[in-house]
Amino acid sequence: MSNQKIKKANGAVGPLETAVSFQSNGSTMKSWVLWADEPDEFEAQVAQELLNLELTSTELKASLRDLFILAAKDVDCGAGRKAAVVYVPYKLQKSFQKIQSRLVRELEKKFSGKHFIIVAQRNILGKSYARSQKTKGLRPRSRTLTAVQDALLEDIVYPTEITGKRTRCKVDGRRILKVYLDSRDQANVESRTDTYAAVYGKLTNKQVSFHFTS
Repeated sequence: MSNQKIKKANGAVGPLETAVSFQSNGSTMKSWVLWADEPDEFEAQVAQELLNLELTSTELKASLRDLFILAAKDVDCGAGRKAAVVYVPYKLQKSFQKIQSRLVRELEKKFSGKHFIIVAQRNILGKSYARSQKTKGLRPRSRTLTAVQDALLEDIVYPTEITGKRTRCKVDGRRILKVYLDSRDQANVESRTDTYAAVYGKLTNKQVSFHFTS
């Protein structure tokens, strides 16, 4: 395994961005990860499995050719449950979603006992955000804290559709977000909802519970 600079889609190379290239049969293969820091052991394992799928899976090979990830995090969900959160570039999210069900299924076979969740990397812009001199206007609504957290929730449960939300305020002041999912996916998703809630809580520090519409 070797580190090297790689180009982004627009041809620019970031000063701190490095890629990990994996070797197969003595030849360096394509880079599957792009991030600012040295990847840890788990990230390297995920990247290697993605490369293996690109090389060997007849279903996924063509779709994976132009994709890469930004990071992969091992999340402890409690009660002995583990999840893997894979961050992908926002511009590539739709491409990942086209193959997400098949890709997640294959990764979960390789990492037995882990639920894989794929989310897009989004930047939150604070209230003090100011556009450059070339552009005018308020900060993009899609980059507010609320909008980014709502989008993260949709990423976590994808491809299941969110049909409703309600915030429950308890006597002690705590707030719990109740999220209602499409009941058509209940058989496939119900066993994963505790993982979804744990991951969302870890990433946002907010409590959420999942239910299915009747």
